[in-house]
Amino acid sequence: MPRKSRLTRVAVKIGAAVGRADRKAHQIAKAGVLAKQELADISKQVDALKRQLQKTTKRLKRALS
Repeated sequence: MPRKSRLTRVAVKIGAAVGRADRKAHQIAKAGVLAKQELADISKQVDALKRQLQKTTKRLKRALS
């Protein structure tokens, strides 16, 4: 079997490097989407806690006056 040319070997290395970079880019994008969703969930929880605190404050003021 004849030896592969230097050009073929270099092309394979370049293709492998591009594949690794592409895989890493997809992983980072996926992590970014997940972080965005978690941040939205935390935001909703904070808003709910704010409303709860306002209601509690209102009741306490009414009870003290």
